[in-house]
Amino acid sequence: MVTSRDGLCGIGELAEQAGVTVKTVRFYSDRGLLPEALRSAGGHRRYGPQALGRLRLIRSLRALGLPLPEVRRVLDEEDGADDVLEEAVAGQLREVGSELRALRWREAALRLVRECPPGERADRLRLVGAVAAPPSTEPLVRFWRGWLPPRMPARAASAFLEVAVPRPPDDPAPQQVLAFARLNALTLAPCPGTARPQPDAHRATGARGAAVLYTGLAEAYELAGGPLRRGADPHGGEALDCFVDAYTGAYGVRDSPDFRRVLARRLAADPRIDRYWELVAEVVTAPGSPPEPTPGTAHDWLLAALEAQTAAGAA
Repeated sequence: MVTSRDGLCGIGELAEQAGVTVKTVRFYSDRGLLPEALRSAGGHRRYGPQALGRLRLIRSLRALGLPLPEVRRVLDEEDGADDVLEEAVAGQLREVGSELRALRWREAALRLVRECPPGERADRLRLVGAVAAPPSTEPLVRFWRGWLPPRMPARAASAFLEVAVPRPPDDPAPQQVLAFARLNALTLAPCPGTARPQPDAHRATGARGAAVLYTGLAEAYELAGGPLRRGADPHGGEALDCFVDAYTGAYGVRDSPDFRRVLARRLAADPRIDRYWELVAEVVTAPGSPPEPTPGTAHDWLLAALEAQTAAGAA
């Protein structure tokens, strides 16, 4: 860094050494990020030996996309500068990740509109245009919160939502965008067969019993996922026992062949939201892969196993 006898340099020298314009140096100085050592008798800015390194650090931080307040925090924290920098970089990574997800979603949505027949493009555009990029699951969450018992414990409700609300893929195929857009529209509009969406078998448990029920069902659905992925026919075993236990625990009764027969009849008569789970499977399944199990397909598999078991017992 070229300096005068007093060890200081002017704003032009500093800008030249850093490879920036005088306007840039003045900008950071005016905002207090690059303090001046003093002003000359003529009012010109003079900078000390540390200014070049500080200016280069500022430029590096800005090149990473850090906003000025974050740059200031890194510069001001002498002892904890590494921690502050790590936190700031982590925040930028999250922001960039969100931007990339939004771009991938927009790309897939544009491909979806471009590749559909011309006569369908207007409707397709309205459908996908109703979904933000990156997409929000808030409409789906609201749908399920209206479905769950109003006084169900918050922890149990949150655990259920984790299972019931699919996470949109970070790098979706056009068909996954379409499935999510349809799912979004389904939860925002009145759906045939869902005027009374919560099954009687669930409503009868009450809010506290529902927490026990849904916790047990989540475990049963996870256990059923293995046989579903293998393409196994519905059958008795650990998953079915866990499924029944969820209901006996919620009702406060003992398991028995009679209870299983009654439960099978009640579940078979309850309202269904099959379209929701069909779309969920399309959202979470990578193109060309076998359908991923969902709580809906797991429930159907377990109910079929229960019906087969009770039919065999009655024979």
